[in-house]
Amino acid sequence: MSGYSSDRDRGRDRGFGAPRFGGSRAGPLSGKKFGNPGEKLVKKKWNLDELPKFEKNFYQEHPDLARRTAQEVETYRRSKEITVRGHNCPKPVLNFYEANFPANVMDVIARQNFTEPTAIQAQGWPVALSGLDMVGVAQTGSGKTLSCLVLAPTRELAQQVQQVAAEYCRACRLKSTCIYGGAPKGPQIRDLERGVEICIATPGRLIDFLECGKTNLRRTTYLVLDEADRMLDMGFEPQIRKIVDQIRPDRQTLMWSATWPKEVRQLAEDFLKDYIHINIGALELSANHNILQIVDVCHDVEKDEKLIRLMEEIMSEKENKTIVFVETKRRCDELTRKMRRDGWPAMGIHGDKSQQERDWVLNEFKHGKAPILIATDVASRGLDVEDVKFVINYDYPNSSEDYIHRIGRTARSTKTGTAYTFFTPNNIKQVSDLISVLREANQAINPKLLQLVEDRGSGRSRGRGGMKDDRRDRYSAGKRGGFNTFRDRENYDRGYSSLLKRDFGAKTQNGVYSAANYTNGSFGSNFVSAGIQTSFRTGNPTGTYQNGYDSTQQYGSNVPNMHNGMNQQAYAYPATAAAPMIGYPMPTGYSQ
Repeated sequence: MSGYSSDRDRGRDRGFGAPRFGGSRAGPLSGKKFGNPGEKLVKKKWNLDELPKFEKNFYQEHPDLARRTAQEVETYRRSKEITVRGHNCPKPVLNFYEANFPANVMDVIARQNFTEPTAIQAQGWPVALSGLDMVGVAQTGSGKTLSCLVLAPTRELAQQVQQVAAEYCRACRLKSTCIYGGAPKGPQIRDLERGVEICIATPGRLIDFLECGKTNLRRTTYLVLDEADRMLDMGFEPQIRKIVDQIRPDRQTLMWSATWPKEVRQLAEDFLKDYIHINIGALELSANHNILQIVDVCHDVEKDEKLIRLMEEIMSEKENKTIVFVETKRRCDELTRKMRRDGWPAMGIHGDKSQQERDWVLNEFKHGKAPILIATDVASRGLDVEDVKFVINYDYPNSSEDYIHRIGRTARSTKTGTAYTFFTPNNIKQVSDLISVLREANQAINPKLLQLVEDRGSGRSRGRGGMKDDRRDRYSAGKRGGFNTFRDRENYDRGYSSLLKRDFGAKTQNGVYSAANYTNGSFGSNFVSAGIQTSFRTGNPTGTYQNGYDSTQQYGSNVPNMHNGMNQQAYAYPATAAAPMIGYPMPTGYSQ
């Protein structure tokens, strides 16, 4: 069984590209090449009287916590925006010592230099230690990984959880393993055969091992589903149900999610019993409030030029680690090639990359050797890099939940970050949700987004607020970086046009990322500084936000002068020789 996994494994761990929350592909895959994952597994009939007993409740309330009054507890929950539903929910712990963890666990926590538990940890730990089933809904980067061990949707998230768990396992003399598709099966099977207390897995590879009899879940008493909304989004619901059928019904089950759609609620009702529901933040769809969100309403043909202007400003910052999200694997490869060809230190990652290459790219990004990561949604969850300062949504995702997870790659823990989003008329179905997310986070709203809502209500998606007829704008010349003729457009699509320099200006690589000093309404420099961000947070825009519009004049006479988040005047790139490729080694077979 050793050797690299087949395409079947990778397909399973991607959920077969299923539509959001399963959809029509969730049923039997008759006619599919590999059949239905888990079809060989038989649902077990459990007799609880014959099963060995086990202890769930390990919680001992600290004396300081016992003395805390109900009013003090409620005050703390309000201050942290903690909402609790369910019976007999324990009090939250305000300090690490109140959790009564063993000394060896406390030593590991101390080495991490954490000052106090996050909100989800403060309320979630006592519930988990009490043996109760629980649903925890909290924003990305809030520390959910530290409070649980998981069945995870993606390889990256599974590896991240394994990395966190390994340190605590060493202190407690416990063994753990991580099994996922795209990696050799042999070492994973040997880990299972030697015996482990903790197994972190993706659904596809775990089902593979269950079907071929390499492991079983008869002794499993503690089940955690991490990123439950993402697993449903990837079409994993049938596989999850097959796996849960193999676990004894008197288990303890924890479910973690960043959003709470009805599909996740149904899963909780089916898998959990008398559970405690903990929600951190707003009950509706919400983003991390430490992220400055800037939305630019534009056309698809404008994105490349806008991206380069934005990257020039970002690369001039001391902290410039950036993730650029695109919608498709093909777009990821194309954009990576274009940017690398013009000297930008960019690398790409998506689901069709080999596991070895994905690990190498992420390592280069984490250590700052390639500060620009171009990614599909494979990296939107579970990628935990603390110093990501900027997220760019080159393509807006298909769902607002994915938007929240994407921008959540910045502002991890208590840090701050900035998210830029290119929003086109093609994304108009998402405009209402996006505006709701912006309002909930007290962000300034681009007037052109409001115009799109008005146009949608009147049955128009273009024609007002600067959104001209798409056919005319797509091939027009002028300041928008358009095309003089249809031949220019054809050459551009084939990669032969000199206009590429206009979109991706050549940069010299001397170890320093230089950038022009854009002022008077340029996209980045007016927002990144702490001073502007502070004034924005207090709800008092200083006039520089979104190229000079004042929130009190969103519909005033100044509207024609707004440039929608970035200066759209023609920019003359400096005449330079073709830039050499950046000088760090690439793995064999990596696209240059």
